[in-house]
Amino acid sequence: MASRGSQGRILIIVENLPVPFDRRVWSEATTLRAAGYEVSVICPKRKDAAASHEVIDGIHIYRHPLPIEANGALGYALEYATALFFEFVLSLKVLWQRGFDVLQACNPPDTIFLIGGFYKLFGKRFVFDQHDINPELYEAKFGRRDFFWRMMIWLERLSFRTADRSIATNESYRRIAIERGGMAPDRVHVVRSGPNLKRVRTVPPDDGRWKQGRRFLVGYVGVIGHQEGLDLLLDSVEHVVRRLERSDIQFVVCGDGPALAEIRSNAGQRGLEAFVTFTGRCSDDDLFSALSTAEVCVNPDRPCAMNDKSTMNKVMEYMALGKPQVQYDLAEGRFSAGESSLYATDPDDFGDKVVALLDDPEQRARMGQIGRERVETVLAWSHEAPKLLALYDELLSTPQKGSSVDLPVT
Repeated sequence: MASRGSQGRILIIVENLPVPFDRRVWSEATTLRAAGYEVSVICPKRKDAAASHEVIDGIHIYRHPLPIEANGALGYALEYATALFFEFVLSLKVLWQRGFDVLQACNPPDTIFLIGGFYKLFGKRFVFDQHDINPELYEAKFGRRDFFWRMMIWLERLSFRTADRSIATNESYRRIAIERGGMAPDRVHVVRSGPNLKRVRTVPPDDGRWKQGRRFLVGYVGVIGHQEGLDLLLDSVEHVVRRLERSDIQFVVCGDGPALAEIRSNAGQRGLEAFVTFTGRCSDDDLFSALSTAEVCVNPDRPCAMNDKSTMNKVMEYMALGKPQVQYDLAEGRFSAGESSLYATDPDDFGDKVVALLDDPEQRARMGQIGRERVETVLAWSHEAPKLLALYDELLSTPQKGSSVDLPVT
């Protein structure tokens, strides 16, 4: 067992988002800290998370610059290499200042196993927390299976082979860990990204702010990228406005991402800018104000292997807010939402289902209640936290191979 801390010392490395803004990582970190573990996190900086080191809720956060903005396959390779360098340097700092017994790597990318493998030479444990299936993500972004796709497969396999345990966000990811990654089934633990009901909250609707004088509001929250299907959402908006001649519906898109400027321009070229509000990155207060005002929420994720196998946080956040939703018929989306969602086949059908829900308040209320109850009883983070703790209790109670090297604490 660990030599410091009442339970053990855990270092989490995440590149996708800084904490505390990465909701899953922050839920994991705070859960472990509350259970008595010492927790450190390495993550990138951004404008609203620029401190190189700070302590929040007892969790030590170390942030590094990320000067390269990815654009294309080579851009991502440069970004990941830069991040890996800073992550390794900061891991040495954490080792010196605080120590750690387990390194948990949260992908993307699937390169952090190189750091985990290094520390395994000194008796540390390595946990691979698979947030995204990168080969499918690459194919969704670039539409091809080339050298870089094959490299994604190779890096994923090495991540699993290096890991003492892996964490899957759903059963689809668990099958990939076992079948494609070669992990033993008893070493793969499913810990879903359930919403934290202490954070996700309903607030009084603010029609004057969000509806732009219209009768209804349709809400979206998420990353604005190509695989998220915002272009498909604009197809649906155009269908609603032009073909169905509904001028009483406003759409709000909450979030930022690499495709935001393109999607905003696309809306303008279609003459839809008056019907779609783009907030960009927004605070939780603004986010929950917008979604609480919305009568219906949407998840236009483009049908593809990546989205079919992935659990989307927005789906469960809509459910936690008691909002009915419309999405495409994807395996994990249907598993999460069940009867709290309608499932579309194409953008026109998507728009038709949004309008049908807006025109049926009783169905909206029934679906919203189904979603809220499913989150409360099955999907909330409070149901997943014990699974995470069980993983670490098991991992740290088993004999440790090799010898652990602790540097002096300063």
